[in-house]
Amino acid sequence: MPTPNRLRASETRAAAGGPQSSELGEYGILLNGQWPKMDAAIEVHSPYDDALVAVVHLAGPKEIEAAIAVSAKAFEATRKIPSWEREKILNAISEEIQARHEEFARTIALEAGKPIRTARAEVDRAVYTFRIAAEETKRIYGEIVPLDWLPGNEGRMAHVRRVPLGPVVGISPFNFPLNLVAHKVAPALAAGNPIIIRPSSATPVSALKLGEVILEAGWPAGGCHVLPCSTEDAAPLVEDDRVRKLSFTGSPAVGWMLKRNAGMKRVTLELGGNAGVIVHSDADVAHAASRVAWGGFSYAGQSCISVQRVYAAEPIYKDFVDELIPLVESIVVGDPLDEKTDVGPLIDGSAAERVEAWIKEAVDGGARLLTGGQRDGNLVQPTVLENLDPTMSVSCKEVFGPVVGVDPYAAFEQAVQAVDDSEFGLQAGVFTSDWDLIQYAFDNIEVGGLMVNEVSTFRIDHMPYGGVKQSGLGREGLRYAIEEMTEMKLLTYKRRDIR
Repeated sequence: MPTPNRLRASETRAAAGGPQSSELGEYGILLNGQWPKMDAAIEVHSPYDDALVAVVHLAGPKEIEAAIAVSAKAFEATRKIPSWEREKILNAISEEIQARHEEFARTIALEAGKPIRTARAEVDRAVYTFRIAAEETKRIYGEIVPLDWLPGNEGRMAHVRRVPLGPVVGISPFNFPLNLVAHKVAPALAAGNPIIIRPSSATPVSALKLGEVILEAGWPAGGCHVLPCSTEDAAPLVEDDRVRKLSFTGSPAVGWMLKRNAGMKRVTLELGGNAGVIVHSDADVAHAASRVAWGGFSYAGQSCISVQRVYAAEPIYKDFVDELIPLVESIVVGDPLDEKTDVGPLIDGSAAERVEAWIKEAVDGGARLLTGGQRDGNLVQPTVLENLDPTMSVSCKEVFGPVVGVDPYAAFEQAVQAVDDSEFGLQAGVFTSDWDLIQYAFDNIEVGGLMVNEVSTFRIDHMPYGGVKQSGLGREGLRYAIEEMTEMKLLTYKRRDIR
């Protein structure tokens, strides 16, 4: 069984004889079409057994400055790439990811600890993300606005176009090391912008492999950079005015700090969540329980829209719990590379220890442990708690682990209020067929998206995705991200009088 993980990405120097043996090898940074190797590097370790997965070199201040300068220059070329060519490149990226499907899935499983079957699903999503971006290159429309609403403006019209914004920086997290990078890269390329990616130090290899694919597909070398680097060295990516757009996915504390430092550039923040789900008395209880079992524990709950709090109506509460617990206890926890594994490890030892401590805090505070709660290294057994106090960490904070709380409610309005009583507002779910209740929930739960007869964890990659309150700013989803990576530009003209 695995032991508690050491520091996953410790800074090191490559020995004269080269790095230790690792499954995925050694990677330089991607800078202006080249793969230089730096003095500083990090070791990427498996969250499951701490095995060395890869050695990845780190960009320093000099390389980051070069990437920004090259991106600003490359914008003069990328902004002029016609839509048919952008479509062709994006489709080529999609097809190459599909061709290397198992390689990408194994990479995700090794560096992120994501079960191999779940990793394959992430690769499928990335294929789709780039394919839809290719479609959207043909739908970056403008409009004609008549200006003769006021006397004296006869013959005047306005033409509104969307034009590329400029260099984009994407900062991505560990939990979807391929598809969340794709959600920053694909719309940037579709819009005609250069992009610089700073991947998570825990899971940089998927992004570097994606960089290989982008170059091979024919995107200009100066228009895509992948720069693993330290937090301190990454500051210019946020602060430099030559960068026109920052897209960040990560924690609220970091995200809002980056926004304060970003100056005048546009910012999209996709931050944390604390998703609530309501199961009303008219719901299909077995279906709701199966979806909660999936939505609360997929990838060990390490998703911003993972189900964390469930409120079930009193008449069906016992039936719901009776359906849920056997499903949770049947989840297979273990080696991410084992085809039978449903849930793998948390990303590192500190995350596993924190989740264990929060479970203990809840139980010590009066919560009832219905199943799970054990930790073995970075593996935490899927856990269901009930009788939670709203002030408990597992209830009011983002667990980002395999923990779900369940409690009954008497009135639907009470459940809606409980779901909305959070500093987060990303997505929520409600199981009911009563349209009046659906509309009430939609009107009164302050979230970016409400999923009906589905859990909060549901996401299709072309839909608008993002949150409110502490959960973020702006929207992802290909068309919506493209809008945020383009600028509206206005041309007015007046027809000559030819009479």
